[in-house]
Amino acid sequence: MNKLPLEKRIQIVNLLVEGNSLRSTSRIVDCSINTVTKLLVDAGWACAQYQYEHLRNLKCKRIQVDEIWSFCYSKQKNVPEDKKDEFGYGDVWTWTAIDAKTKLILSWLVGSRDSGCAKQFIADLAGRLSNRIQLTSDGYKLYLDAVEDAFQGNIDYAMLIKIYDELATEKRYSPGNFAGTKAKKIVGNPDKEYISTSYIERQNLTMRMCMRRFTRLTNAFSKKIDNHCHAIALHFMYYNFVRIHKSLRVTPAMAAGVTDHLWEIKDIINLIDRA
Repeated sequence: MNKLPLEKRIQIVNLLVEGNSLRSTSRIVDCSINTVTKLLVDAGWACAQYQYEHLRNLKCKRIQVDEIWSFCYSKQKNVPEDKKDEFGYGDVWTWTAIDAKTKLILSWLVGSRDSGCAKQFIADLAGRLSNRIQLTSDGYKLYLDAVEDAFQGNIDYAMLIKIYDELATEKRYSPGNFAGTKAKKIVGNPDKEYISTSYIERQNLTMRMCMRRFTRLTNAFSKKIDNHCHAIALHFMYYNFVRIHKSLRVTPAMAAGVTDHLWEIKDIINLIDRA
């Protein structure tokens, strides 16, 4: 079976993690879009499996969580009647958790914005930690039961509730005028100084900038939910292990002690070959 040269596979992965679409990548490297898609699928499987196995027993102390919206196949209002109740058509949410100190994305989940996904996401987060943490989320109420079920009170948890001016006219893609925040202690004794969601909200921007599928008002959205998940797994592998964080001067995985060396795109390709 024909196999792309290593240099071309490195180029394809590099273009994908820097925010290029599948078709633009295929044009730049002069190969079939099916070839690019196949490499994305292989990379997604390998990266998801590696991080699932190695992001364990983490000694994080301050975690921030949030969820980011995207859509697959079509906008929710345009989903065909026979697909309306099928996941992967319409609204898709990505739940993410970041370590405020090392900037490591230690857990994520692609799913719906419902209680089942909230509980699954927080349970996965709890299973990756080796010590008590301080957790901050926004005011989304589904986090309450999810955190209680997963941590059983062994956590310092607070919500940072954003307050908007109700009298302001809501504009497209944006809420009303921001009026302030209110920190609300939920469980334990969270340190007020570290009740924040700034890092996870900045990570939302990173996702939209580095994954073409998350760019608004384009035709680059995901057509298949599987490929959407593969792209996210590849993005977080690159973010955690390859891309040097400017404030840390190392990668998040190195700062968190998950790896002792700086990865390269070539190492991701090696993961694919081993998988």
